[in-house]
Amino acid sequence: MTVIAARDEREARIALDFPILRKPTSRGKRLVYLDSAATSQKPQSVIDSLVRYYSEYNANIHRGVYEIAELATEAFENARAKLAAFINAAEPAEVVWTRNSTESINLVSYTWGQNNLRPGDAILTTQLEHHSNLVPWQLLAAKTGAELRFIPVDGNGMHVLDDLDRLLNGVKLLALSHVSNTLGTIAPLAMLVRRAHAAGARVLVDAAQSVPHMPVDVQALDVDFLAASGHKMLGPTGIGFLYGKRELLEAMPPFLTGGDMIRRVEYLSTEYNEIPWKFEAGTSNVADAIGLGAAVDYLSALGMDWVRRHEMRLTAYALGRLRELAPRGLTVYGPPAADIENRAGVISFNLGDVHAHDVASILDTEGVCVRAGHHCTMPLMERMGWPATARASFYVYSTEADVDALIFALNKAADIFKLKG
Repeated sequence: MTVIAARDEREARIALDFPILRKPTSRGKRLVYLDSAATSQKPQSVIDSLVRYYSEYNANIHRGVYEIAELATEAFENARAKLAAFINAAEPAEVVWTRNSTESINLVSYTWGQNNLRPGDAILTTQLEHHSNLVPWQLLAAKTGAELRFIPVDGNGMHVLDDLDRLLNGVKLLALSHVSNTLGTIAPLAMLVRRAHAAGARVLVDAAQSVPHMPVDVQALDVDFLAASGHKMLGPTGIGFLYGKRELLEAMPPFLTGGDMIRRVEYLSTEYNEIPWKFEAGTSNVADAIGLGAAVDYLSALGMDWVRRHEMRLTAYALGRLRELAPRGLTVYGPPAADIENRAGVISFNLGDVHAHDVASILDTEGVCVRAGHHCTMPLMERMGWPATARASFYVYSTEADVDALIFALNKAADIFKLKG
């Protein structure tokens, strides 16, 4: 069993690295940011990296031979190399820059998917998926005649795998989230990848909620594709990446066409560039790739083992404190508290019959930021019978004091709605 480490002095220092957390809200409250599953806050080092690029060596890449263009190209490709090492890709060429996880998944759907699926094939996903890892497969199934199947989940949002052999029969692609953005459920990924490969399927992993929060080794997991977003891992918005095995990326046609993804163009034909640039048409998001490289530096300095231990401990503390509100009608969803190893730092809940949006609005008056709604998982909400939930999600800068502020604000909401304890 994993031992959840006690608090250490790093926790108090980390929040100081994030300028937004030092500024009170307009109501004079301390900002308690518990919506990191939606987007993370940025440390000063990431902000500084963006300013430095625009102030000191702003130039286009892969084109100019003058000094600042070469500096920009070097920093851009160094960021790719940092990210490849962070997820243990075999080489930087297996990392393709995209805007976000959504674009990465669509890239695979439009290139690998449309060239490899036929009528009679099947795509397997789960009932937990974010719309970004569902809608592309709906469209792909409609275009190719493939069947779309789902691994079911139980009432706690845990994968039900009793019928996995039947579900995998005829499957060419298994596409699933490593961590549920709504319930925090962690998929048994190593086992699922092994079983999918044995059935002849490729595996795409939506790692938007795992790469920022725990060690992820793409070679050890043997995934074929993996998608993640920079803004959820302390980096800027507008930058993400797709990892793909070299042999797969080389066989795939380009997703977009234009500058930088070409080697030679004639009036009637084009020779494409090598990977990863074959998939990076046009002027790249240079600044934000460099910013994501700075975010990788920050997380690497913390150590992803520490990040995971910190969030496990904080999640366990939060689940314990939330139980105090059960007499006032608070219900927590997701894997049981005792199963903390299969749960990430995401907690969805409802307070009696009060709509989640009303709960979130009251929490906001106390400076506490949580998400409310369907969390881009509408089919899951319908499966569970929830109109919406409130969601608190943690990250490296979250503390027990943040959890205590959440509990205080929830008690205030219960008072307002006269929920007796």
